[in-house]
Amino acid sequence: MHARIASAFLSACLATLPLLPMEAHGAGNTIVVGQAIDLSGPNAALGRDYVAGIKTCFDAVNAAGGIGGRRIQYIVRDDRGEPAQAARAAAELLEREQADFMLGGVGDDALKAVLESAPFKRSGQVLFAPLAASDAPSGARVLFWRPTFRQEVRHVFAHFAKLGANDVGVVVQETPATAEAARALHAEIAERKVKLSASVRLAADGANAAAEARRLAAAKPGFVIVLADTIGTSLFLKEFRKHDAQTFVAGTSLINLETLRELAGPKAVEWTVFSQVVPNPASGGSLLQMEHLNMMRKYRDEAVSSLTLEGYAAAKSLVKAVQLARGNRQALHDLLTQPTEIELGGLTAATGANRNRLSGYIDIALFKKGNLVF
Repeated sequence: MHARIASAFLSACLATLPLLPMEAHGAGNTIVVGQAIDLSGPNAALGRDYVAGIKTCFDAVNAAGGIGGRRIQYIVRDDRGEPAQAARAAAELLEREQADFMLGGVGDDALKAVLESAPFKRSGQVLFAPLAASDAPSGARVLFWRPTFRQEVRHVFAHFAKLGANDVGVVVQETPATAEAARALHAEIAERKVKLSASVRLAADGANAAAEARRLAAAKPGFVIVLADTIGTSLFLKEFRKHDAQTFVAGTSLINLETLRELAGPKAVEWTVFSQVVPNPASGGSLLQMEHLNMMRKYRDEAVSSLTLEGYAAAKSLVKAVQLARGNRQALHDLLTQPTEIELGGLTAATGANRNRLSGYIDIALFKKGNLVF
């Protein structure tokens, strides 16, 4: 689409709320947004896509004049997937860079490390939109954009219930990041009274994938749910397909699907489905989807993914929250405590008292003949 039309889409979005002046804070005419996130560690593929979507939204807002004439300065620090480094990077962003708002990183461990760090506690800020699945403790200053892992699992089970599948095999990678997700998964299995055909443990490096895939295939489950990172999932799939070519294998939204297809191969990803927390990023079915596609082409010149769209939607939610709060740095606190709806262009983010998740949107994507279909 031509730049003039793309600009019209952006203008229509930004026009839904007035651009109001920010409170004076920090150095210069800027709003500083900080983020500590994995860009080179085990979840780097997720982190890089998420950051690309966030940066694209902020670039578009800045090109349209910023928020009340103030440009967004987006500062990202690589935490390498290490919780301690996430806490240190967040402290630097808060204390040295004087970040007005803080975005979260990847995983429950990184989330916990930042929330429990002394600099974050002193800051009084709310950590926004981490890519984390578990619920935070009551009273924690965190506002999630995405739904919970338990909600994703329920959606997956509902999908297979319609297909008549009532027995499941479970694959859990042995990493700290999967511990909370595994508890939620087994709780859902018990609640639904679904038969657990077999449960296998995948080593953190995937070294035992061949043996565990063989053992799970021998149990002949109706479908399989995998709790693993992108590389672990790809290693398991390649081995599992040697024994079972057609049993459905399901995963969650924190899998980079393009990387999975590249590593596992198009044949291995056939008969796989994944919960998704945004609509199809490659479709122009809504204003948000079209806007994301156009702005990614304009500013990034790289492939879109569910994570780039999620980053774009989270960043857009933050921008609109700041506008609603008339520039007050308490914008995220307001979202945590006051019923609020933010229209993103075909997708609504909503919050209210004691609710700390903006979006409950969940979809299912599947690979069909090597292509991803929503």
